Amino acid sequence: MSKKILFVCTGNTCRSAMAAAMMADIAEKNDMDILVDSAGIFASLGEPAAENAIQAMKKRNIDLSCHTTKPITPELIEMADVILTMTNAHKMLIENMAPEKVFTICEYAGTDGDVPDPYGGDLEEYEEIADEIYDLLTDIAEKLWEEK
Repeated sequence: MSKKILFVCTGNTCRSAMAAAMMADIAEKNDMDILVDSAGIFASLGEPAAENAIQAMKKRNIDLSCHTTKPITPELIEMADVILTMTNAHKMLIENMAPEKVFTICEYAGTDGDVPDPYGGDLEEYEEIADEIYDLLTDIAEKLWEEK
């Protein structure tokens, strides 16, 4: 049975979109039965990913150009087995809707802290955040692999 992971950030243009795309890539390359989605606490519907997020993912051979933003909804929360937020503030905003399955991405990976928002930053900043998220995702993928 596949595990459904929802990644959540503020606007769903950068961090959660990149995290979902990279987790899907990790899952595919390692034959893991994981479905991913992403949403934003304050996202509008149908906006593209940030251009620097698209470029940062392109360097990893991941296409983010078709991503469109979406706000978090009760339906997305219900469908997810695990909800991973980029910051503790995001977690606090939604954990009352699903307290048993909302974690920060750092917490779920076994570390502390928040993933900073690169929005408005240059490409180098987006790449640094992508690297940080990827490192967290590899730890998460190992944890999920062991749970199989």
